Amino acid sequence: METDALHAALVAFAAAALLTPVVARVARRVGAVDELKERGLASEATPLLGGLAIFAGVLIAALLFMPDDGRTRGILVAAALITLVGAWDDARELPPWIKLAGQVVAALVLVDAGVVVNNITLPFLGAFDFGDFGGPLTVLGLVAVMNVVNFSDGVDGLAAGVCAISAVAFAIIAFDLGRDAAGVLAAVTAGAALGFLVHNFHPASVFMGDCGSNLLGLLLGAVIVEGSLKTNALVALVVPLVVLAVPFLDTGFVVMKRIKYRRPVYRGDSNHFHHRFHRIGFSQRRTVLYLYAWTITMAGLAVAVRFIPYSDDRGNLDPGWTAAIAACFVIALAASAYLVYVLEILKLRRLRAWQLRRTDPDTTEHQIDQRVERDLETGEFSAVSSSNPYG
Repeated sequence: METDALHAALVAFAAAALLTPVVARVARRVGAVDELKERGLASEATPLLGGLAIFAGVLIAALLFMPDDGRTRGILVAAALITLVGAWDDARELPPWIKLAGQVVAALVLVDAGVVVNNITLPFLGAFDFGDFGGPLTVLGLVAVMNVVNFSDGVDGLAAGVCAISAVAFAIIAFDLGRDAAGVLAAVTAGAALGFLVHNFHPASVFMGDCGSNLLGLLLGAVIVEGSLKTNALVALVVPLVVLAVPFLDTGFVVMKRIKYRRPVYRGDSNHFHHRFHRIGFSQRRTVLYLYAWTITMAGLAVAVRFIPYSDDRGNLDPGWTAAIAACFVIALAASAYLVYVLEILKLRRLRAWQLRRTDPDTTEHQIDQRVERDLETGEFSAVSSSNPYG
């Protein structure tokens, strides 16, 4: 099955890469174009609907390499449904409640096809049965993953690259857990995302749009359910949370900000990680590469948790392997801390430089460093607001 997965990924890659330019031309003809926005980072109007090419790649590869059963058919029907809803939104901009309804219906199709979690094994707690709540909880989780991917799609190549990296990690883990169909689906998802990325990496000639981000979210959700959550492994819940840590953190931060300032959760703003990188002077390429590196680090940690034999079947820890897994956690934590430093402390320093030099143009670098150090020691950040150029 690993060989089939590789072939499936190559087919999905080729189909998506070849069809994306065709879809871009169609998008321009039907008016599905993302115009310049104040919060956007694009420099020119860009066609949407790239998700149609991703769907085509997934469909072709899935029909050739995935099992011909009810689950596969359910996944493809749900994928087609969410792609159509997203394409409609890209072309006509649907109300938020219709988009949410489309996500729920697509998730219900998956659950009806058997892509549902009825029980899960939690670290330190053991097996937990959801009973009749399995279906609703699965729908809620699938909708959450779709929105996490959708929220993260805001800069050239970000969503496609992060989803491809995540799908590769999920494929490796799914095959190790014996979930071959999920492994092939993950490989197909990775291949289609990478094929689209050929045209979407900065400077992007086409955007995936809602039809692409919701589709990738749905597919990753199906992979998580089939390839991780429906196993008895203790890492069942840990793996998806770690692999998708970057988009989950980004979405969580943005949603909390919107709730704090009493803004609609569904209304876009410029508080995502990629916007904040842009405000401190990062180019789009550098921003995306930093977020890729962060995602690879977290995905590597998830794979390490699965493959490093730090304990035996009786729960006894092996000192050497436990040290190795601890080192992986330290590396992941250090990478996350560094990104927080870049996003928060560097941002603060540039803000203070702007504020102090506006008052006194002769302010020295040493004085700026002293002010930042004092702010960090006292925690006094009250002067940091969105009214400044680095907010």
